[in-house]
Amino acid sequence: MGKLKRILLAEDNLEDIQLTLEALEGCHLANQVMVVRDGAEALDYLYRRNAYKDSTEEQPVVVFLDIKMPKVDGVEVLRQIKTDPKLQIIPVVMVTSSREHLDLLRSYQLGANAYVVKPIDFDQFVSAIQELGLYWAVLNEPPPRCN
Repeated sequence: MGKLKRILLAEDNLEDIQLTLEALEGCHLANQVMVVRDGAEALDYLYRRNAYKDSTEEQPVVVFLDIKMPKVDGVEVLRQIKTDPKLQIIPVVMVTSSREHLDLLRSYQLGANAYVVKPIDFDQFVSAIQELGLYWAVLNEPPPRCN
């Protein structure tokens, strides 16, 4: 079995980051989770720029992407990922509190692989994150290496 690939979590809310990491740990998911706090940092990570210019890590197995983030919003990050031939095969799951029809529609039009609204209830949130982690990092067959 090959090395487990990273999950990229792009989220600006500290509480949601902590809950997500605890939920993934709680289901014994062994994949490392790389956390970035805004859309610009997510793009830097994916494009190996600035603080990540010396990174030798493979691209993530999946990106969990919040929509409402500082600097560059999640929809723009999604657009850049899905229009770049080197990145477009990376699965992107929009994990957001937005129930806005336009956000949902634009996300799918731009190529999101899934759109999940964060449940408000703690137990439902944990369950949703665990199911996402298990599906995308374990059950789903990842795209071929695209570095």
